Amino acid sequence: MVQRDENGDDKRNSTAGEPPAAFLLTVTMDGDSDENAGVSSTAEGNGAGGGEVKQIRPTITVGTTTPSTTDIHNSLLTAIEKQCQRIEGMSSTESASASSPMLVATESTDHHHATAKSSKRAKRRGKFSDLVFTRNFSTFDRQNALAASSPFHGFFTLFWLGISLFVIKIGAENWRLHGNPLGRNEILRIMFHRDLAVLLIADGVMCFSTGFSWILQRLVRRGTVDWDREGWVLQNIWQCLFVAGVVGFPLVRDWPWTHTVFFVMHGMVMLMKMHSYAFYNGYLASVWKKRQLLLAKLKELEHVEVVTKHDPNRSWTEPFPLLPRDLSTEHLSRVPSAQEYKERRRMSVAAQGADGGQEAPEDDVDKIVAAIDSREPLDEEQVHVFERALKWEVDAMTDELRGKATDDKRVYPNNLTLANHYEFIVLPTLVYELEYPRSESINWYYAAEKMVACFGVIFVMIIISQAFIYPVVMETVRMKEIGMPLSERFQYFPWMLADLIFPFMMEYLLSWYLIWETILNFVAELTKFADRSFYDAWWNCVSWDQFARDWNRPVHNFLLRHVYHSSISAMKVDKHTATLITFFLSACVHELVMWCIFKKLRGYLLFLQMFQLPLVSMSRTKWMRNRKTLGNVFFWLGIFTGPSILCSLYLIL
Repeated sequence: MVQRDENGDDKRNSTAGEPPAAFLLTVTMDGDSDENAGVSSTAEGNGAGGGEVKQIRPTITVGTTTPSTTDIHNSLLTAIEKQCQRIEGMSSTESASASSPMLVATESTDHHHATAKSSKRAKRRGKFSDLVFTRNFSTFDRQNALAASSPFHGFFTLFWLGISLFVIKIGAENWRLHGNPLGRNEILRIMFHRDLAVLLIADGVMCFSTGFSWILQRLVRRGTVDWDREGWVLQNIWQCLFVAGVVGFPLVRDWPWTHTVFFVMHGMVMLMKMHSYAFYNGYLASVWKKRQLLLAKLKELEHVEVVTKHDPNRSWTEPFPLLPRDLSTEHLSRVPSAQEYKERRRMSVAAQGADGGQEAPEDDVDKIVAAIDSREPLDEEQVHVFERALKWEVDAMTDELRGKATDDKRVYPNNLTLANHYEFIVLPTLVYELEYPRSESINWYYAAEKMVACFGVIFVMIIISQAFIYPVVMETVRMKEIGMPLSERFQYFPWMLADLIFPFMMEYLLSWYLIWETILNFVAELTKFADRSFYDAWWNCVSWDQFARDWNRPVHNFLLRHVYHSSISAMKVDKHTATLITFFLSACVHELVMWCIFKKLRGYLLFLQMFQLPLVSMSRTKWMRNRKTLGNVFFWLGIFTGPSILCSLYLIL
């Protein structure tokens, strides 16, 4: 996955072969590039009610002299007839539509039509963030040729060999002392003691309940609900109720921490999926609604009264006071695309947020609609410019509605099916797109390998927890039960920290490997999801913002699109404030999970996660900027001490 950072620079995963030229791939129907004339126009699939979204991008090729308005008008009519007759089965070179009477040189290309579209897709920018899903393998996957040929591959082998010998040693000692390789086996008894079937049923109901977002989007598409008015409010109310149910049900059932962690964490995943599905489709619904409005205005424009100043058959009435020079027509010289459309939206938001700024370019369309609605007579030049501006906007919106989709069944609103919704629910990604790269088939041997690895890692984690973490936890429980004062318990804190630092470090690494390498790859293989860049080389991080980006790519992509970029566009905040909002929201969710586990609201994790922001600022100072090794040392010190300190604080206090 490719991601552009806040400065617009590209970043690429080391495994490449994340979110923003991305969800804007266009499939168009182009007429042949005519040698003399053409026109940018729009073909409406099945009309306003729905159906296939198609786009026509012919071209006006202007000579060395500026043609008159009448000549341009005749050329437009001729070109439209040609395009309608020759549209089927044609492919054409990509060219830019010209604005009249501006001179535009069109540039032809020798590449195949699909190649031209692919190159355009790679440059598209998204509304929430620029995301590109590509075929990738995760770093530690055996199918990743780069990882297999890495000079550090032997350390990966050494790590697992050391883990295996360590587990064998613990198992042998448990067998000698307790007659069981798992020792007293308290953790397994906690996991399977009760409510395992209830947990699985509740999890299934929770996943099924995400269908509310699909129902809401269907109502939005039918026009029963207006997304921009009450639709997004209903979605947020449902999300609050969903969180309350996910958090409250384990409390009501008094589940052990193993059940609670699984259910709450999976609930947060479903919450992010619902939000991404609803708000992306809600945005597309707004684009669709406006596109239908502009198509209707184009129809009205065909019947508008056209006057000339020297018409001898009627008295002159001054046309509607909206002259072509009052409109922004510079963009009409470029090919209408989702990229251009989104850039104009971005400029509009920036202009609206600036005091004393110029009127937003997006308001030009509203001016034209107002001029048409006024029923005032227009002159020929106004009609021509209005028509071209509306067609440009409609073509750009068509491109936006197609997104990445290469199949018309996935183009909005055709994507609003129950199957499409639940397909997204099971895919190993948190960011909704109309289409993802998919593998051709399922490698069942590979899937079985990942499943065995998953259970193997869980077994190792249980062994380590049973041997080194569970006894320490039980000791703190005993101290509280006998009424030991807090001051005396704090005296035990350094020794508890020393006992937990290495086991927690091991559990931290194994938990990450379990989720991002085994489970996500297993699900990706079963669903044929081809972009498996679930993480980057976070172990080389020199700052905490880099760690936040690299160690959990799915969550980072969600926060980047739906929190960071949405904060900038919706709340009109700057990048620093958006970063603060993103970190704070993430910290609150993590603290919520800790509250569900320990039944205590202390804020330790919230504080430590927010403390990463000044550490990020420190890493960007002149003193630290070029000291990569020192930055990596500080990072690993935090990873070593953070989990054990947090657990000790929640247990002692």
